[in-house]
Amino acid sequence: MAHNQPIDRTALRAAYRMEENACSSERLAEAAPASAVHGDAAELAAKLIEGARKRKASGIDAFLQQFGLDTEEGIALMCLAEALLRVPDAATADLLIKDKIGEIDWGEHLGESSSTFVNAATFSLMLTGEVLDQPEEHQRGMGATLKRTMGRLGEPVIRKATLQAMRILGGQFVFGRDIDEALKRAAPERKQGLTHSFDMLGEAAMTYDDAARYAASYRGALKRLAKEAQANAGEDSVARSPGISVKLSALHPKYDDLHAEQAVRDLVPLVRELAELARDADIHFTVDAEEAERLELSLDIIEALVGDDSLFTRKDGSQWRGFGMALQAYQKRAVPLCDWAGKLARRNGRMLFVRLVKGAYWDSEIKVSQVGGYVDYPVFTRKRGTDVSYLACASRLFAHSDVIRPAFATHNAYTIAAVKCLAASASSSEAVGHKYEFQRLHGMGEEVYETLAELEGHTRTPVRIYAPVGGHKELLAYLVRRLLENGANTSFVNRMADSEIPVSEMTGDPVAELAAMEPRRNPAIPLPAHIFGERVNSAGIDISDPSLRTMWAMRQAEMADVQWEAAPTYAADGAEPKAHSIISPQNAADQVGTCYYASAADIAEGAARAAA
Repeated sequence: MAHNQPIDRTALRAAYRMEENACSSERLAEAAPASAVHGDAAELAAKLIEGARKRKASGIDAFLQQFGLDTEEGIALMCLAEALLRVPDAATADLLIKDKIGEIDWGEHLGESSSTFVNAATFSLMLTGEVLDQPEEHQRGMGATLKRTMGRLGEPVIRKATLQAMRILGGQFVFGRDIDEALKRAAPERKQGLTHSFDMLGEAAMTYDDAARYAASYRGALKRLAKEAQANAGEDSVARSPGISVKLSALHPKYDDLHAEQAVRDLVPLVRELAELARDADIHFTVDAEEAERLELSLDIIEALVGDDSLFTRKDGSQWRGFGMALQAYQKRAVPLCDWAGKLARRNGRMLFVRLVKGAYWDSEIKVSQVGGYVDYPVFTRKRGTDVSYLACASRLFAHSDVIRPAFATHNAYTIAAVKCLAASASSSEAVGHKYEFQRLHGMGEEVYETLAELEGHTRTPVRIYAPVGGHKELLAYLVRRLLENGANTSFVNRMADSEIPVSEMTGDPVAELAAMEPRRNPAIPLPAHIFGERVNSAGIDISDPSLRTMWAMRQAEMADVQWEAAPTYAADGAEPKAHSIISPQNAADQVGTCYYASAADIAEGAARAAA
């Protein structure tokens, strides 16, 4: 049954840029169920960490341990990867490579890792660094003969060596260049009972041609995945079959609030077409989360699709249970969004597939808010705030488990353990409380989840691997996000690998730790208005906030009939100027223009009053 009235978003909008101390207090109360199972969660988390430390780190985990963002090399690599995406020609690439990595002694890292992949990438970078060294420094590291040979080959070889290192690195971050290659690589993991969510890399389409190309990529992948899903046909095939994640920004070049009507009009039928392919194959189809300013627009599209009965009815008359969305716990709106998703599913009689992530755009969210001069940030400025929000969301999703099948995406051993304990608590009171799964990024968290599977025995929690698919160019934006998200030495991935850090330091109760913090906002990150210290930052208007857009539209309507006229303040002969229209300085503070006649004295008086 179609519903014309949208699900109420009042609570969600009130939390958008909510004052952080107040928001944290609410999330602490909502995370109480997680705090109640902390003892059991800490015990399980300790076993996961100890088991993971006994295993050999591989893939991205191994790379981040060697080249984290607390190292000069890690920062240089991240800058290089991000910048190469925009380099227009070979000469500029050579200069960039020399600037970013030419002075680094990569040889210090060669052989330090037990990972073949890390050492291969290091060797390529070492060749690059050696050739870029000054001649008098050529006696260090590799043999002089190899250095002279490389030097004669020149800068094109340097560039190729660097790009080869980036490709080696990309091979660990990306599952395959196309869906066929990805499925072939996935075969061994599928035999182990693991499933996959394929992400066709590509976002923020700049042109309609870009969007058409990305749409074709999704369409082709879904048709190919349909063949794989046939092997898992039957009850709960959505949980056992591979699925796909879709970024709406990849499907439309004007996916923003300024073009909201056009974007919704164009995207709803396109996304519906793609979702129908997933429905017919009975696999999951998740609308991925992106920047905070795009959330409301995404919800408009999701709500339109979820309300479409025909989309959820399969040919045999059964209901499709694979449509879903991703939620970001680092947003202050996350808990209200869990409730919104539950209400949407319940009103339309759907079972929605919801992925809970911590979030990968934190740095850009902070910077966008600062540049915009907005009232506050849409994300928590303390990591513990995000951790508590995640646990609060997990508890809330289990409360909606009659209409939501949650997927918990995390590599943090304590978070995994807390979710397990929350699920056990939910299943003891509700028969459906145990239906959930974990998700991890390809190349990350393998040791933790291998330990979990060992501890669980035959009653294993389903684990799905988020597997990016695409070429080198599409890789770079994704690669930089992963480095920023997990490359810091404070990240769980790196702390778990450091055997000198006691297990007890990683199994504390996030709820108790945040509750003890004062202030709960990070004092090192000032509000957008105060980033310049004593000078107040200019205030912008956040057009992604519907309440502000409504108010601004009312102001515009009030002034629609005002006749504006420009005129010089002083007459050429020094006489009093003719009457003219200006914006009143008195009313400039609340951004309302008033048309009035003024002399030079009036203007001076108004300016003095505004300055005071």
